[in-house]
Amino acid sequence: MRFAELPDVPSSEFTHQVSIGVIVDGWPEDTATCFQALLAHAPTEVRVIALDLGDVDGAGAVLDQFVTASAGRLQVVHVEETLHDVGWAAARTALLKLDTAEIHGVLDLSTVFDGDAVTPLLEAFSDATVVASGWRGVNMDTTDWYSFVDAGPGEVDALLGYFFLVRRDAGIATPPHPNAHFYRNAELEWGLALRAAGGRIVAPVEGLPAHQDRHRGYHDSDPDYRDAESKKTYMRMLKRFKGRNEILAPR
Repeated sequence: MRFAELPDVPSSEFTHQVSIGVIVDGWPEDTATCFQALLAHAPTEVRVIALDLGDVDGAGAVLDQFVTASAGRLQVVHVEETLHDVGWAAARTALLKLDTAEIHGVLDLSTVFDGDAVTPLLEAFSDATVVASGWRGVNMDTTDWYSFVDAGPGEVDALLGYFFLVRRDAGIATPPHPNAHFYRNAELEWGLALRAAGGRIVAPVEGLPAHQDRHRGYHDSDPDYRDAESKKTYMRMLKRFKGRNEILAPR
């Protein structure tokens, strides 16, 4: 399937409470580790959507091996293009549109569940003002707006993209910026956009039963491409939000 053939109109109905979306762009061993832990530890009612971009190094075939054992919980969508071809924001938005859950999970392939990491984040959505709940929160350093600092537990400015949940309707109404081709800083820009749209973002617990393995997106990307795209996203974020302290979490 070509990426352009994916559904462009999201479902307006919710068929279940939670799905977790994962971008897979290679790294078959990491893929096996992530999905084995995810399917073992996430509550059985949680569904998983994997977007395989290009079957790089056979990672898509690894995903297919999990489908039968998942008892219908795992949906794998294969497209011909690679992540470099389509970009992070387009891939993330495609997962939002493929989903039919009320709450959509953003999970990086480097994040490995050691237990149920979903339920502690899900509980935050009992507050209707919360649009996103995640593992690792950050706040903008407003002295110059050129760095984020670790934050939480509690209300935060944004969430790191290792693992968080977002209300799907809010994520579709305010998606990642379409020009965010690389992941770095894009989830932070998305968080500020969700706050600017009126939502609250929280990192509700001190820790979750999860750990991070090697972050391939950062450590194994071309450094010139990584740094150039990261800077583009950060400069765009500053142009959109710098000085708008009213959208930030209470200090």
